[in-house]
Amino acid sequence: MEIILKEDVINLGYKNDIVKVKNGYGRNFLIPTGKAVVATPSAKKMLAEELKQRAHKLAKIKADAEELAAKLAPVTLTIAAKVSATGAIYGSVGANQIADELAKLGFEIDRKIITAEAAKVVGEYTATVKLHKEVSVKIPFTVVAEEESAE
Repeated sequence: MEIILKEDVINLGYKNDIVKVKNGYGRNFLIPTGKAVVATPSAKKMLAEELKQRAHKLAKIKADAEELAAKLAPVTLTIAAKVSATGAIYGSVGANQIADELAKLGFEIDRKIITAEAAKVVGEYTATVKLHKEVSVKIPFTVVAEEESAE
């Protein structure tokens, strides 16, 4: 089933994208919740006309995302976590902790747009922040033991 997204849907697409989904997902979730409409030929024509009119706004949104990406590029994070004697972290360091550290630096980034492998041992990792469908930035982060960071 082809649908037109009316808002960004994590792991599926962005607003005004035409995507293929399984019939049940489209009919039972996306369309009733107002997140999408069926991609009929007339709906596609309306979408094309609307995108033509909004091209300037979309360029500004992309420019803002690129500006934020330029500010985030030099950022490296150090995240302190409770660690066992073997160097394994109690729990893991993921998108929530990365978003919290970025907030401390003044960047309000939604944790849902941050992808990173779950860090389960002390070491260096890389997280990807997807700011726009064409703009993403990689942020290196280091996980250290809490006792080391207190010094």
